[in-house]
Amino acid sequence: MKNSPSAKGKTLEQVQEKKLKGKTGQILVTPTEVAPALVVRFLTKRFIWEYDPTLESTYRHQATIDDEVVTMEILDTAGQEDTIQREGHMRWGEGFVLVYDVTDRGSFEEVLPLKNILDEIKKPKNVTLILVGNKADLDHSRQVSTEEGEKLATELACAFYECSACTGEGNITEIFYELCREVRRRRMVQGKTRRRSSTTHVKQAINKMLTKISS
Repeated sequence: MKNSPSAKGKTLEQVQEKKLKGKTGQILVTPTEVAPALVVRFLTKRFIWEYDPTLESTYRHQATIDDEVVTMEILDTAGQEDTIQREGHMRWGEGFVLVYDVTDRGSFEEVLPLKNILDEIKKPKNVTLILVGNKADLDHSRQVSTEEGEKLATELACAFYECSACTGEGNITEIFYELCREVRRRRMVQGKTRRRSSTTHVKQAINKMLTKISS
């Protein structure tokens, strides 16, 4: 079990892994200041009008997804970390929710560079992520179309959602649940790959031993 990274001089609570039926998924929500509202809406089903959108926070949340108990550790960076902190956060995370504000094109344009950094830090592993456009209720102020979000998600090969943390529009719960499913699928694939690799090594060792015996 990995420890959560430090945030602004304070060490986040170290969470001890319990032997639950499901596994813990470490989820990083980043990078815009609208991300905290999205996390709060998911956890409490409410919109908090007054909060510090620049405050980095971690949460532990347990849910039943597809009849399996899953514990999520959610780190909401609010996009305020420096380069060293950001790299540590990315190494810690298993799944990523990349959030932009549909009324702020600049936040949308930050997504692709951030994905490139993720790829560099996590290689050779594939990055498990979901793209989310928040503030979908403010259609009159929209600067990023739904089609642009869908196109970017296709380029990133990830799921795409639009929602509103304020009104609850869109299935915010499903965003986090689907990310957990993707993390679980990736673990299963990696587990099969490791097992195949181990089997191959065993076969090679046996063949070498038999060769020595026969010679």
